[in-house]
Amino acid sequence: MTKKIIVGITGSIAAFKAVQLVSDLVKLNYHVEVMMSESAAKFITPICIQSLTKRKVYIDTFDDENPAIITHVDIVKDANLFMVVPASAHTIAKLAYGFADNMLTSAFLAATCPKMIAPAMNVHMYENPITQKNMQTLKDQGVLFVEPISGLLACGDVGQGKLADEQDILEMIDYALTEKTLVGKKVLISAGPTQESIDPVRFITNHSSGKMGYAIAKAAFCLGAEVTLVSGPTHLKKPYGVKKIDVISAQQMYEAIIDISNHQDYIIMSAAVGDYACQTIANDKIKKTGENLSLELHKNKDILLELGQRKKTHQILCGFAMETSDLILHAKEKLTKKNCDMIVANHLKTEGAGFQGNTNVVTMITQDDMKDFGLMNKEELAYVILEILIKMEESKC
Repeated sequence: MTKKIIVGITGSIAAFKAVQLVSDLVKLNYHVEVMMSESAAKFITPICIQSLTKRKVYIDTFDDENPAIITHVDIVKDANLFMVVPASAHTIAKLAYGFADNMLTSAFLAATCPKMIAPAMNVHMYENPITQKNMQTLKDQGVLFVEPISGLLACGDVGQGKLADEQDILEMIDYALTEKTLVGKKVLISAGPTQESIDPVRFITNHSSGKMGYAIAKAAFCLGAEVTLVSGPTHLKKPYGVKKIDVISAQQMYEAIIDISNHQDYIIMSAAVGDYACQTIANDKIKKTGENLSLELHKNKDILLELGQRKKTHQILCGFAMETSDLILHAKEKLTKKNCDMIVANHLKTEGAGFQGNTNVVTMITQDDMKDFGLMNKEELAYVILEILIKMEESKC
């Protein structure tokens, strides 16, 4: 069923960014209805928005086409989300105190669906105690906020007040529209590769992109969990709302994970952790002095094995396996040896699976079951993995 989103646009110089957001929401197949304050219409024209949504843009509270319908009440009855992007200080103040003096504020007051606000304004207006109090009033009522970011503002000042990145807004939309099955739970996820230095300019690593782990972190946050992502070096943007700990080597990943593992409900080890590291790291770049170069390597600590040994009764531990031969056999052995609740076996040699890509093909293995999953987007697969782990935790209770 198509989900309906009401987008309120207010009088901010950032209003032009709402045009791209509305366009993208339409492309994502949301039913989008747009309301604008009179001030917003001075920054962008309603016809610009109408050309994207193919629907009327509402500004005047009393502009009811059908006298039998009160538009600002009727239009929000079946809405799944009401978002104000961008939200000016003036509109935030009105919403905090229940003013209903235009179509946008009247509809916001009448809406019973989840609500979200993305402020955009001058840094001093944003930091003013009055604005902060107004925002806190709305937060106390359950309104979600996508906080503005810092940077050079249109007025020339530098500071917090720029409208949040669109990707962060889209991720918060996912959060607002997702059922919260992990509320109160702490989820620890590892992702990406590790790097083991050879000298100051060279290192040993693997081809992991971190996309699977980041997708799981994003999904866990959307499901309501408190999420910590321990990540090796990647080029990926941190999922919104997730605490991220950056590491480089396997030893650093070990220390970061073990330090907080006892306090987690779910631990999902999707990182491609290097098995070996150089016994000695050269202080200077190693020069080409011969035909061959030998490196002495030592074995890194097995993080998943230690987590399995330390696992508490309430914890759910999930590992990943990737092999070039006998994948299922090795994955089953890993499940038992490392005391995991589930192993996600990646079919590296299957088209569309493995490192770097946006899709994956996996087999999920537990002590009692084994199930194959065909080609699937990693973000979709993340929810499938978490759904299975949630059911496993429920069966323990």
